[in-house]
Amino acid sequence: MKKLNICLISLTVAPDSQDGSAKFIKGVFDYLNKQDHINVKLISAKWNIKLNDPNIIQIKVIKKSFLWIPQFIVKVRKFIKRQSFDIIHGNGPKGSLPLVLLSRKRKFISTLHDLGPFETKFSIIPLEKYLIKRAAKKATLLTTCSNSIRQEIKNTINGINIDKIHNLYSAIEDKFKPYPREAQKLKEKLGINGPIILYIGRIALYKGVDDIISAYKSAKQQIPNLTLILGGKPDFSMEKMYQEWKRTYDDIHFLGFISEEEIPLYYSMADVFIIYSYAAEGFGLTPVEAIACGTPVICSSLPAFKEVLQDNAVFVPPNNPKLLAKEIINLINDEDKRSKMIEKAQQFIKRYTWDSVGKNLEEVYRKLLTN
Repeated sequence: MKKLNICLISLTVAPDSQDGSAKFIKGVFDYLNKQDHINVKLISAKWNIKLNDPNIIQIKVIKKSFLWIPQFIVKVRKFIKRQSFDIIHGNGPKGSLPLVLLSRKRKFISTLHDLGPFETKFSIIPLEKYLIKRAAKKATLLTTCSNSIRQEIKNTINGINIDKIHNLYSAIEDKFKPYPREAQKLKEKLGINGPIILYIGRIALYKGVDDIISAYKSAKQQIPNLTLILGGKPDFSMEKMYQEWKRTYDDIHFLGFISEEEIPLYYSMADVFIIYSYAAEGFGLTPVEAIACGTPVICSSLPAFKEVLQDNAVFVPPNNPKLLAKEIINLINDEDKRSKMIEKAQQFIKRYTWDSVGKNLEEVYRKLLTN
């Protein structure tokens, strides 16, 4: 039987980057790479670390705003033209950009994780909206990671048939599980004695990290030994504010980039994980990872979070740091509630496995080949 040749294209890939889109495409790559009937290549830009995998091609780009665009497009298209692929799959509007601009019509799949640029201002240049619309219309098939985003795509982009859009959800790796002994050592290493609230992810405006800081400051008035840990790097627009936070808040642990090996330990160490975005969430990978590591979650009441987590998190309306502080205090002070939340969620999160996601994706690939 002839093997399928598949090319994945993504601007970011884990562990070089830690955003949900980067983790998603790495999970897809790992699943496909294990299938005997598939040959897979992944093309991405290089941002932080070199990945030593011959099937992952990292392109050197200028790491400034949109200056990566010409290098990424030209080099990806050259690679595609030199190869013969049965399936090409662009991850996100930026990963799909080289495919959108192909002069000749070619079948491809595009994954759209969210509609963030339609919900909040990512840039004064409306490039992201344009890329999403072009990818949605030009791709043969679309995948996304929640039914709420699937419906949003249909409602937001004119002329899109919802039958073209397939929901895959996302998944977590097996390494996300409790590490109590390692977590205790990490806590001692950091010199932390009291309860910990944790955020790991991109430091972007829509992520509500400023509200998390405000809520932490309020909660700390009632829980003096409370500690906030922020993991992740700021995007271009947040760099100045991030540096100001570091100068202002000497009681907050700003960790920056955290290695993939250490992330489960930080989840395990925390008493509560918080993600408080007010827009642009299609799945919510980090809260699922935190739950798998035995840590209860507080998150904003966005439709995708409520769909994915159901009743396995504490939901707080976005842009309300006072209410967020109240829920932090309540959950930190209620050990029994935290234990029951985690116990209940353990069976629930087993649905988010890469075996399940990968099989569903293969069905979409088969549909593309017969389309």
